[in-house]
Amino acid sequence: MKQKIYVAMSGGVDSSVAAALARDSGYEVVGVFMKFWSPAEGDFCLWREERADAMRVAAKLEIPLLTWDFAKEYERKVVSYMVDAYRSGITPNPDVMCNKDIKFGLFFDRAISEGADMVATGHYARIERNGHPRLLKAVDKNKDQSYFLYLLKRQHLERTIFPIGEYPKSQVRELARQYQLPTSEKKDSQGVCFIGPIHMKNFLKEHISPRKGLVVHKNGRVLGEHDGAYYYTIGQRHGLDLKNGSGPYYVVDKDVDKNVVVVGSETDLWSDSAQIESIHWIGEKPALPAELSVKIRYRSEDRPAILDETGRLNFTDSVRAITPGQAAVFYRADVVLGGGTIIKL
Repeated sequence: MKQKIYVAMSGGVDSSVAAALARDSGYEVVGVFMKFWSPAEGDFCLWREERADAMRVAAKLEIPLLTWDFAKEYERKVVSYMVDAYRSGITPNPDVMCNKDIKFGLFFDRAISEGADMVATGHYARIERNGHPRLLKAVDKNKDQSYFLYLLKRQHLERTIFPIGEYPKSQVRELARQYQLPTSEKKDSQGVCFIGPIHMKNFLKEHISPRKGLVVHKNGRVLGEHDGAYYYTIGQRHGLDLKNGSGPYYVVDKDVDKNVVVVGSETDLWSDSAQIESIHWIGEKPALPAELSVKIRYRSEDRPAILDETGRLNFTDSVRAITPGQAAVFYRADVVLGGGTIIKL
């Protein structure tokens, strides 16, 4: 008897190929399209188009497709978290929370409760199953999404597969063509998990009222005004309305209570340590202090660092634009050990 696998199908090429590979691996495949909250239901919402693409792929693969509506839960667990984080002065990572609470929360739990033996997604990541399962980086390091998955637990890994994690993106595209999938030439999605491309500042203004304040140089000199400190993030250069000084200037700090944005030069962005909280280990917690490789944002390179018992992360070399609210994810070679949230430098 075939094992049943529920595959999260977003209507994109990656999840389409994941479903095809799962089918060809001998699973009884059930596709699931998840409907999520959209910031503008009328003219922005793309979920109907995405579901139509998922339906066409499911028809091509001759598999059923379910639609699960998680809009309210998504708004509560991901969107509200994101807005509250910006309001408090940090720069959140909604994709991390989306994976934790939605894909490996609501979707995973419901799939298992409905009889799935396994679940699959279109993530670029891998799972090693020698002994306890371990989360690994994808073969394609440029597309690797293991950074967003550090909050997974072993029980998730035991019942999950990432079918495309063994392939470079170019080969995933080629597989889509070989399968003659309707999404084979579809552009990759961009933006916040399941919301799509949004202008973050405009989005935040709909949820957090603008409040004028000062932009000051780190030496205390006033350089201009802004319309809300919470709209800015560490390392940001564009979007600063500065009338004084030669620049270029970068956001190096902010105080949302005083509504002040602090700017400085590019060299002011570099630091060699950070405080981490809410640390999660996928497997056994290593003995601390521990030498690790650390990624402080999705597209950053891994940096060698030492994590101590207090959550202090000390980098071997200075790192650019360490940003409170972002995830610091811990690796050893390709293995994801866990991670935590940056709270301060």
